[in-house]
Amino acid sequence: MTPTDSLHQLLSAVSSGTLSPDEALEQIKYLATYESVEDFAKIDHHRQVRTGFPEVIWGIGKTPAQIADIFRAMLPHQSCVMATRIEPAVYEQLQAELPQLQYYAQARICALGQTDTPTPQHPGRVGIISAGTADLPIAEEAAVTATLCGFSVHRLWDVGVAGIHRLLQNRGAIARADVLIVVAGMEGALASVVAGLADCPVIAVPTSIGYGASFNGLAPLLTMLNSCAPGIGVVNIDNGFGAAILAGQILRTAARVNV
Repeated sequence: MTPTDSLHQLLSAVSSGTLSPDEALEQIKYLATYESVEDFAKIDHHRQVRTGFPEVIWGIGKTPAQIADIFRAMLPHQSCVMATRIEPAVYEQLQAELPQLQYYAQARICALGQTDTPTPQHPGRVGIISAGTADLPIAEEAAVTATLCGFSVHRLWDVGVAGIHRLLQNRGAIARADVLIVVAGMEGALASVVAGLADCPVIAVPTSIGYGASFNGLAPLLTMLNSCAPGIGVVNIDNGFGAAILAGQILRTAARVNV
């Protein structure tokens, strides 16, 4: 049975009254639908219905022409299409093909469509904390992702444990967050300190910033995984995007539970 046949069967069941609209929606979430873009991509247009967030383009390893074609295929189905890890030279080529493309240089994110979100679409606040200025590309990746996904974001930069008074002077910002993303390289101790001060979930993001023995982020990753402070979840090295999506899922689920 094709996806079209399955959808027709569901709509017929709703029309006849044998299936409620809510029951039909649950089944629609898992229909196997996608759009092929030539021979190099298959776009999962159903991902937002299924998971709450749309598919995002991973920029590394794709040519500018491939990225532009994927943008064009996705835009009719999404209010905002994102591409991550887009370097400035790639953006220049994309912008020539897609003049309305918005570029967030520090985050290395491109977005097309509804990129201005003055009013958050979802309840809750995501607080994002960076240990040092060198961690900002990953912290900004998280901040821009969360903002484009419709969440309220508060940034707190360069408050690492080497000058812990800077963090302690911003305890109010920590207290006001509903979920915190902590981005740190070197030894990665900041996440444990923040988790000891916060009453909300903490998502730790190790970065590849540090001297040789940090092993390109492995040292902060292990520190965060071995934290004695409860309430910390850890994502992969330099994965600001993944941290933002996880924060969004936490807030969306909390809102659903509280309805």
